[in-house]
Amino acid sequence: MKTAFLFPGQGAQHVGMGRDLCEAVPAAQNLFAQAEEITGIDLRKLCFEGPEDRLAQTDICQPAIFTVSAAALAAMHAVLGDDRLKKIAPSYAAGLSLGEYAALYAADAVDFAPAVRLVAERGRLMQAAATAVESGMVSVIGLDEAQAEALVAEAAQGETLTCANFNCPGQIVVSGTLAACKRVEQLARDHGAKGAIPLHVAGAFHSRIMAPAAEGLQAALASVSFREPTMPVVANVDARAHNGAREIAPKLVAQLTGAIRWQQSMEFLESAGVERYYEIGPGKVLTGLMRRINRKAEVVRVNNMADIEALAKE
Repeated sequence: MKTAFLFPGQGAQHVGMGRDLCEAVPAAQNLFAQAEEITGIDLRKLCFEGPEDRLAQTDICQPAIFTVSAAALAAMHAVLGDDRLKKIAPSYAAGLSLGEYAALYAADAVDFAPAVRLVAERGRLMQAAATAVESGMVSVIGLDEAQAEALVAEAAQGETLTCANFNCPGQIVVSGTLAACKRVEQLARDHGAKGAIPLHVAGAFHSRIMAPAAEGLQAALASVSFREPTMPVVANVDARAHNGAREIAPKLVAQLTGAIRWQQSMEFLESAGVERYYEIGPGKVLTGLMRRINRKAEVVRVNNMADIEALAKE
C-alpha cells in the first residue's frame, strides 16, 4: 500500500501542542531547544502554555508548527524504530503552505536548522507584508473554481483580489484588500455560494500583497542549499512533485504570491496510487479536508505520543 506523509500549515496551532512529545522524547526536546536558539522565540512556553492569541501570530505560529511537526517525526523514529517505520515508509510527502517546509525536511531535502531559520523569516516577512496593507481572506463555500473566479472578477473592482487556497471541493479561499474582501462577502450568494466567512488572519496571504515577503524570502533562500529529496514532495503551486533540488527554492518563493492547490495536490497523490495518509503535526485540518476530497482515503493522525504509541502496536 502506498502512503504519504502530510504536514499542516498555519491555523493548525493550539496551546499544548508538542508538550508530550518534548517530555517523552529527548530528540524532540533537542529540536525545540535548537529552534529557540535559532529564532530567539520561547517556543516551548508559547506552544505549551500560550497565550493563544500570541501563538496565533504569523511570525510565531509558523516556526512553532514546523518545530512541532519535526518533533512528531523525531518521536516516530524514537518509538517505532527502523523496522516499524519501514512498514509505513511514505512514497510521497506534502504539506499545506507552511507545511511544505516540513515535507521537504521529512524528505531530507533540508536540515532542521536552516529550515526553521527559513520558516521563522518567512513568518516575519509575511506578518510585515500583511500589516503594511489593510487586507484579509474570505472562505467561500459551495463554488467551483470557475464560479469563484467570476466572483473575484466582479468583487475586485480594480483592487487586489485572487483565489488563494483551493482546499477541497466547495471550499475556496479568496485573498485581497479588505474592501475587496467585504465585497466578496456581499456578492457571494449572488454567484451561488452557500456562504462567505471572513478568516481571522493577519492579511492577504498568497496574493500580490505578499510580493515584498516573496522578495525577502528569495534573498533568504539564496543562502540555503537544498538536496535531492529522498521521496517526491508535492509543491503547492502546481500540485506536482518538485523536479529535483534546483526547483525547490523558486516554487517556495512562488508559493507566497500564488494559490495553494491543496485539493489538486491530494488528487495527484490519489492518481499516483496513494491509499493511506499520515497527518503529522498539530491539529486535524488535513484530515477534515481529505474527507471532502477523497472519502475512500485512510488518514491516520500523528498528533501526540498516544497516536505514535498506537502506531507501534499495529
